[in-house]
Amino acid sequence: MKIVSEYLSNISPSLKQKFREIEFIVFDFDGVFTDNQVYTDQNGIESVVSSKFDGFGLQKLKSMGIELFILSTEKNSVVKKRSEKLGVEFIQGLNSSEKLKEFIKLAEKKQIPHKSIAYMGNDINDIECLEKCGLPIVVKDSHPEILKFAEYITVTKGGHGAVREVCDIIEALKA
Repeated sequence: MKIVSEYLSNISPSLKQKFREIEFIVFDFDGVFTDNQVYTDQNGIESVVSSKFDGFGLQKLKSMGIELFILSTEKNSVVKKRSEKLGVEFIQGLNSSEKLKEFIKLAEKKQIPHKSIAYMGNDINDIECLEKCGLPIVVKDSHPEILKFAEYITVTKGGHGAVREVCDIIEALKA
C-alpha cells in the first residue's frame, strides 16, 4: 500500500475539502471490499477475497464519529458475515433500482445532507448513488463506464485495500 502522503499529493485542494466534510460513507460490497472475483467450489459454495487492511481503516473512522454503511445487491451470506465482522451496518440482496432509494432513506434517517456523504462503488448499478452523494468515489479497477462519475478514483484496487486508502485519506485530512 502507498503512503498516505502519496495519495494526498494527487488530490486538489477542493477535493481535499470534500473529504474533510464527510460524515457518512456508503459502500457497495462486491468489487469494493472484494476483488470482484468469486471462487466457486465443486459443491457450489462461493467465497471471495477481502483485505484485512480495510477493517483497521473502518475502525479509525468509527472512532472519529463517521457513519458507515454497506448497500449491496449481492445475496450471498458473505456480505452479512463480513459486514458483521467489520461492525458495519448493511442491507444486502437489493435490486439495482433499490440502491438509490435506500441511499436516500439512510441520509434522511441519519439526517445527514447528501453533500456530507461519500459513496464508494465499482459498477454501473452504483451510478445513481454516485450522482446523488457529495463525494463519489470508485475503485481503480471499476467498470470503465463509471469512471466519469467519480471525483476520486482510488490508487488501490478493490479488495486490496481501496477502502483503507479512503479511510486513511479522511483520517489524515480531518486530523
